Amino acid sequence: MAGRDPLAADLAEYCLRLGDDRLVLGHRLSEWCGHAPVLEEELALGNVALDLLDQASLLLEQSARLGGVARSADELAFFREVTGFRNLLLVEQPNGDFAMTIARQYLFDVFDVHLSVALQASADSALASLCERIGKEAAYHLRHSREWMLRLGDGTEESHGRMQRALDELWAFTAEPFEADELTRRLIEARVVVDPQALREPWCEQVRATLAEAGLDAPEASQPMQSGGRRGRHGEALGRMLSEMQSVARAFPGASW
Repeated sequence: MAGRDPLAADLAEYCLRLGDDRLVLGHRLSEWCGHAPVLEEELALGNVALDLLDQASLLLEQSARLGGVARSADELAFFREVTGFRNLLLVEQPNGDFAMTIARQYLFDVFDVHLSVALQASADSALASLCERIGKEAAYHLRHSREWMLRLGDGTEESHGRMQRALDELWAFTAEPFEADELTRRLIEARVVVDPQALREPWCEQVRATLAEAGLDAPEASQPMQSGGRRGRHGEALGRMLSEMQSVARAFPGASW
């Protein structure tokens, strides 16, 4: 298209990545509906899930607009195959027990807070505005997940052991958020996004401080790390989740409610 911003396609992909993170994690949290350990937590997890799904809707709509195609957030959410998703591997990991869910949420929340705050200085006003809102909600999500990290880590022998096992299992997915590919580097040069590698040290410091307070051990940083989600390489668990999440929309394409 004549006169189109050459960075539009890159920014569309970037918004898709952020939107997919929230869409997948929001759906994972929604799977706790009717299964949370206490009623208060049922409501809390539901509220966090709704926040994430609302953020996903806004980011996917922005991606569709920038991509210049006649697609909506719903079409991006419900009619892509698993290889078309660009979410971090961390957020697609199955819920497991409550400790696993909380550990996954906390590790993502710390990253989300630092990223959303940094992106408020983006040269793209639409992205900056979106991240101002996301940052406020991410701060609430982090308070919630951090409180549970402390309660479970510094709780009973059983809760401590479960939280430590969850961290040990999820740690392999904590390097991917800080990777920068060619697309990201082009947007960094244009001052549209922040270099994710600059967020790694603040993330590590905050996470390790919380683990120390909770009496938990930080897993070995030298262990093999997993990545590929940003390139559409996902585990079987995401395929199973999408099959369920997309089933109604695919059974009744074009339906309105």
